[in-house]
Amino acid sequence: MYVGIQPVYAMATGRPEDLIPRFKFERLLNQDQGSRRISLFGSIENDPALLIIERAALPTTPNETRLVNELLTRVSNLGANDIYHWYMADFAENSNIPGLKLNLITPCTDKHIKKYSPQKMRVVTETPEIFNKYVRPFMERDVAEGRINWVYNIIDGIKEQEDIILRQSNDLGKDPEGFLLLPDMNWDRKTTESLRILGLVERRDLLSLRDLKKKDLPWLRTMHNKIVKSVAETYGGAGVEEDMLKVYMHYQPTYYHFHIHIVSVDLEPNATQAVGKAFSLPNLIAQLASMPGGLETGMSDIDLTYTLGENHELWTKVFEPLKKGLPLS
Repeated sequence: MYVGIQPVYAMATGRPEDLIPRFKFERLLNQDQGSRRISLFGSIENDPALLIIERAALPTTPNETRLVNELLTRVSNLGANDIYHWYMADFAENSNIPGLKLNLITPCTDKHIKKYSPQKMRVVTETPEIFNKYVRPFMERDVAEGRINWVYNIIDGIKEQEDIILRQSNDLGKDPEGFLLLPDMNWDRKTTESLRILGLVERRDLLSLRDLKKKDLPWLRTMHNKIVKSVAETYGGAGVEEDMLKVYMHYQPTYYHFHIHIVSVDLEPNATQAVGKAFSLPNLIAQLASMPGGLETGMSDIDLTYTLGENHELWTKVFEPLKKGLPLS
């Protein structure tokens, strides 16, 4: 896919919008025709940067489709938090037609570059022993390095508060049953057919679905019900109903703070919704409820089979050495 962008020149005033023109392209990392996305690596001043350009939903009415060949004329910021920035680029100055969805990560890390680069996938089986000995410590180190500070900024009321759809909390950032909903950075916030909502829990002891236990079932059921009800109420005017939503988690997740994805059933499935990556929240609740054992029994007590990219550190440092019978560092 070729994407042409008309340069937008602006003085560096510190606004998020001014970062895009300062991006210096170095190489193409990846292109995904199914998701209509390309990932570019470059820099902004001396900081490495990733620019992910995603084509938003195209217009369908005759009058609107006549405008799709116009060049971009402006870039508008949707939000910024820590190293993450996201934008929409409009087709025309006086048009509400969505154009390109831009995500900018700067300064990006080697982990970001690996994530957005082409890689072969592997199917791995993570036993409770592998999880407890290697994977959970890996998650804890990742959190300790500050990779999820942007999540804490939202939970603690510092960033993106104007975007919050629902906040269920009795003690800001500290409620053990608290959670919040806000638009996902990958959504254009207009097209309900591609709706993406992010749910963040306030608990910081839950790094992934592996940490969920039977004692969490009442909370999980209540949270699921409130999530679908709130999203349907918020976007009901655009035709969204509760049974038009998929609610799931990823494993392995991109970042290690338990979070939930809520998407439209009409959203074109891609690798992030595939078997081996996405775990349905209602199905996970049913699985926990059916497990024998007491309240401390949980997802850390079972084998999990999932897909993992060869660029992921868990493949190179854990599962590949285990496969080859090599010692782990």
